[in-house]
Amino acid sequence: MRNVPRLSFVLMAATTLSLSSCSSASVPSESEVISVVEAFYGAIKKGDAAAAMSVIASDAVFLESGKLETRAEYEMNHLPADIEFESEVTGKRGPMQVRFDGNTAWVIAMTDYDGKFQGDPVSFVSAQLVVLTRDSGKWMIRSIHWSSRRS
Repeated sequence: MRNVPRLSFVLMAATTLSLSSCSSASVPSESEVISVVEAFYGAIKKGDAAAAMSVIASDAVFLESGKLETRAEYEMNHLPADIEFESEVTGKRGPMQVRFDGNTAWVIAMTDYDGKFQGDPVSFVSAQLVVLTRDSGKWMIRSIHWSSRRS
């Protein structure tokens, strides 16, 4: 019976250490996630392909218009077209909605595009779903899904 207080103390100490280590873990930050997404889109707007790809995970996938692209396929084929498009058309992005589940975040946003691209009028709304994961404190984009509809 003398060991019961000692056992209680050990259990209480272990619980306290466990809880303090959980609370000292970095809490996900909306602003950190949004800054990664904005860095990606901002780099495309500036025409900086290297900066855009610097926030994309090596195993990322892209979905648009019913097609799936790997990171390499996006960088080679789709990214140059996105850069060209963004250089000619104005997009107005609405607020980003951010949700977390541990080290995973997803961001939902809508962007209204209006202008001319390659001489043709453009007017549509784009919906974006960006999935990010955090590893060693760094957020990286793992997937982007774009869909659109006419304005």
